[in-house]
Amino acid sequence: MKRVTGIEGIFFKSEDPEKLKKWYNRHLDIKSDEHGGIFQWRDFDNPNQEAYTAWGPFSQDTKYFHPSEKPFMFNYRVENLVKLLEKLKEEGVEIVGEIEEYDYGKFGWIMDPEGNKIELWEPKGNQ
Repeated sequence: MKRVTGIEGIFFKSEDPEKLKKWYNRHLDIKSDEHGGIFQWRDFDNPNQEAYTAWGPFSQDTKYFHPSEKPFMFNYRVENLVKLLEKLKEEGVEIVGEIEEYDYGKFGWIMDPEGNKIELWEPKGNQ
């Protein structure tokens, strides 16, 4: 079973997320909506499959990264979230919360040994 298949997102805390999104848009041409920006790409093994990597500043007081106290969180794309979380639990990895499922995929969270919260995403369909 493959574990991580790619970086799906980079999220970080910001003093003023809206101002920062405007700066990145103006100077680096990263266009954003209320959630942040996306970089579209094609899957290497399946070039017909479209995918993307998310980029997003969060407010300093966000609880989304909790229980991590770090100002960032990475989101990794995975092939089978349920099986991977079962395997990681067997290996002693701390699982955070419950799996959440949406029309675009499933999310789960773990903690690394340095207290970084990691988001895992299994896309639904051809995303």
